[in-house]
Amino acid sequence: MLHILQFTRPKDDGSEQFPRYRRDPSALYNKNEGFDPPGLEVGERKSYSMNRLAKTVLLALCLFVLTSGLGLAQPTPPTPGQSEPDSKASEKAAAYYNFALGHLYADLSGAFGNRNDYATKAIDYYRQALKYDPSSAFLSEELTDLYIQAGRIKDAVAEAEDRIKQDPDNLDARRTLGHIYARLIGDPQQGRVNDEMVRHAIEQYQKITEKEPKDIESWLKLGGLERINHNSADAEKAYKKALDQEANNEEALTGLAMVYSEVGDTPHAIEMLRLVTTKDPNPRTLSALATLFEQNRDYTSAAEVWRQALRMDPENSRIKRALAQDVLFTDHFDDALKLYNEIAAADPHDIQIQLRISEIYRHNGDFAKARAAFAKAKEVEPDNLEVRYDEVNLLDAEGKTDEAVTALRKVLDDTAKKSYNESEKNSRTMLFERLGMLYRNAGRYPEAVEAFRQLALVDAASGPRSSVEVIETYRMAREIPKAQAEADAALKKFPNDRMVKLAHASLLSDLGKTDDAVAELRTLLTGDHDRETNLTIAQVYEKGKRYSDMAGALEAAEKLSQSKQDKQAVIFMRGAMLEKMKNFEAAEAEFRKVLALEPDHAGALNYLGYMLADRHERLEEAQKMISRAVELDPQNGAYLDSLGWVYYQQNRLDQAADYLQRAVQRISKDPTIHDHLGDVYFKQGKIREAVAQWENSLKEVESNSQADVEPAELASINKKLEGARVRMAKEALLQKEKQR
Repeated sequence: MLHILQFTRPKDDGSEQFPRYRRDPSALYNKNEGFDPPGLEVGERKSYSMNRLAKTVLLALCLFVLTSGLGLAQPTPPTPGQSEPDSKASEKAAAYYNFALGHLYADLSGAFGNRNDYATKAIDYYRQALKYDPSSAFLSEELTDLYIQAGRIKDAVAEAEDRIKQDPDNLDARRTLGHIYARLIGDPQQGRVNDEMVRHAIEQYQKITEKEPKDIESWLKLGGLERINHNSADAEKAYKKALDQEANNEEALTGLAMVYSEVGDTPHAIEMLRLVTTKDPNPRTLSALATLFEQNRDYTSAAEVWRQALRMDPENSRIKRALAQDVLFTDHFDDALKLYNEIAAADPHDIQIQLRISEIYRHNGDFAKARAAFAKAKEVEPDNLEVRYDEVNLLDAEGKTDEAVTALRKVLDDTAKKSYNESEKNSRTMLFERLGMLYRNAGRYPEAVEAFRQLALVDAASGPRSSVEVIETYRMAREIPKAQAEADAALKKFPNDRMVKLAHASLLSDLGKTDDAVAELRTLLTGDHDRETNLTIAQVYEKGKRYSDMAGALEAAEKLSQSKQDKQAVIFMRGAMLEKMKNFEAAEAEFRKVLALEPDHAGALNYLGYMLADRHERLEEAQKMISRAVELDPQNGAYLDSLGWVYYQQNRLDQAADYLQRAVQRISKDPTIHDHLGDVYFKQGKIREAVAQWENSLKEVESNSQADVEPAELASINKKLEGARVRMAKEALLQKEKQR
């Protein structure tokens, strides 16, 4: 018994006898378990599972030994000659003695239906303990909890206010009052907050910190309350005051990170949490840091942090799910698949996991396995809306567009109602948008326009989105007058909508009105989304072949880029710009920078490989890079075209034809792909097939917007087409002569 109570002896240095249980796992009191013998290790505590009454009896016996064996039953004030350390030790011992008795009666009160006599004794002992250790935040909180549990809030408030009235500098009373108000503010996470209680609590902690500016606990409480009160500046000040006292205080750093996150200053929020996780990482703070990286769209860094968290808590399925998702977002499909399979093995009936597995197989072009994973999800919840939507995507990927349309229309019919709540509106507009994309990708433009117009009919708030999709559909259909009329009408109806302005400016760019397009886009440079706006301006200048202006826009976007992905995007665009300027050496250097940041960046691998192949340089290296891009994204028509083209340059014509045919199936309106396939057929001696492809290519070039037409490309196709037709005519004449 005495072994268990060794920890009760006062420390010689007079340090705090009541560790703060919220941050110290060895604290002597655990709110979830009740009295928790600190003499036991963490692993042993799990097996220490007595019921509350048994614990109470044990504590009573321990107290009997303590009070009789250590002489603490009647603590006395220090004698005049007693040394300061001994005096502090005696006060701490007395405080613990009263706390222990208070806790004993609190447990008895709980065990016997909250008996008032036990609750009263518990409160009296806690108050006595606070007299001996008035600065203990732990004791103050425990007393507050007890008052609330006993239903004596008014008594507690009246008592504390009376003590403050007698002595305005009684910080012990202010702490108690602050704790009470803080406990009564409600649930901030659910948006249920008593603003009056928040103000009262803030007032108490402000006065405490004025008198005791080194009180870390009160600064932390004040910081948390100011956050709840949406006063970011004062919350930041409070947390920084706590950090002035303890530079690595985890709670202050975490709180400060949350303040920065709430005001949109994600980089500083990340900086704060990095300090916490570098010093003392744990799954909770690592999860917060990873979430901030996700908010900053830095999924690579987020995945790295989730991995660290998972190593510390390998059985945590929530962390593993988050890691799998971010790995998927970084296009590491094999790694993501492995993680999702591990999760599925532990919970085979989780339809979300099976759908993610199906999505990965679908992306990789393995439709048999995609169907198998989808079937598992459908077996669990066949009528689940997400399951049915995933089937639409799978049918579309399999090239079964008509079946995908039928399936999606069935979903829309089955979920049709006279009116919809907000959640239903969101789902329905998403479904109509997907239907419009199915039609548009299949070249069924009138049906696509009809589907996109449904967005505004279902939800008036989706009007701008509806208009933008209709504009884009008319652009793809090469119906520029209709696109222009739609864009002008949308701009008049939604003059302040960002997406409408972007669509209108893009259309002006298509018409070769570069300056007008840029002027419209510059009105969007208001501080929000400036990086994205500058990238759009760069694209407009690229279409207008004004590369020096494009370089300036890219530089502006680069200064606003925070995440690794954002920086990669700017470097990639600069590489593409330099390639169009025929500055191939500088372009390659930019693409190499992207690959240094992300070796499996499919876009950079494809672009650099194609650039080399098109100039008939380092073909083996080009083929390896493009092959890797196709492995990463096997359904990407542009990558398939690049691989077919490098095989053509290597004179591997059968492979070239195979990949280019697949590319044409994915992107039927790309003139370059038709041109490449024509070259392959011509070299194979398939002159008629080559002519057909070049005619398709020419048709697509001529139907492109004015700004997209490349005179050299047009001349090249015409020249090849003319030569092939001449050759066909000669062969036809020779054939006739032979027949004679």
